[in-house]
Amino acid sequence: MGHKTHPVGFRLGITRDWTTRWFVPKGSQYREMVLGDLKIRNIIKDEYKTFSDAGIARVEIERNTQDISVNIHSARPGILIGRDGERVKKLRGRLEKTSGKRMQLNILEVAQPEMNAYLVARNIADQIERRVAFRRALRQGVQRTMQAGALGIKIIVKGRINGAEIARTEKVMEGRVPLHNLNADIDYDYAEAATQMGRIGVKVYIFKGTLEPDPIIEALEEIETIQVTVRPGEDEQAADGSKGVVTDLKADNVLEPKSAIDTSDGSDDQAANEGESSESDQSQDTKEDTDASA
Repeated sequence: MGHKTHPVGFRLGITRDWTTRWFVPKGSQYREMVLGDLKIRNIIKDEYKTFSDAGIARVEIERNTQDISVNIHSARPGILIGRDGERVKKLRGRLEKTSGKRMQLNILEVAQPEMNAYLVARNIADQIERRVAFRRALRQGVQRTMQAGALGIKIIVKGRINGAEIARTEKVMEGRVPLHNLNADIDYDYAEAATQMGRIGVKVYIFKGTLEPDPIIEALEEIETIQVTVRPGEDEQAADGSKGVVTDLKADNVLEPKSAIDTSDGSDDQAANEGESSESDQSQDTKEDTDASA
């Protein structure tokens, strides 16, 4: 059995965020909120199903206490808005009637459609439905995505390709797609092509780069400064006085041997001088005796 996992769900809370954001105090309300989100997405899909080139890439829902904010990301926002905003007003009316809350619709443009996995998969599926050679469609999708700045792309097509009796799998890959790295920014999505011979699924993985998670900085607790005043007591003063006396005595004791050493050195020098003078006197006496005898 395979151990495959969804690339987006695998990175939720690390490098990817949820497409629906809300909070409920009770667990019993969770079911209602999820079903409400599914209804909103189905209404948006049904409203623009006649516009195959609308290019809706992602729908984000954020619930507040009083209203619901819906962000629709599209490659062609002009088609969604319509002339003088007629289509947006009609869609807002349907959503408010279904949810019972005030809706806030935001139409956002996708800067690079070639870097969006769903738009790439939808484009390939549409070409397969028009009976375009699937290898040509895959090759064009890979080239456009890599030229747009992607570091890697992988496309997998499964089903009865070209009306074959036995379903098979075809895969095209260029660059690298590190699915095991959590910090890898990988966009994944799929689309289905409805052909006369059955459904053909298209999966697209796009590796955009490496994301570094924000460092967690722990707030340091501020410690209040404490002022401490130390005053010497009577015992400490007495101890300081005794220490002073001891140091003086030690100094006197150190000076005494120095003076003794100095006196001894002086006496030795004096004795040496006296010995030299006596020797010089004796030599003079001997010289005088020799002169007299001569």
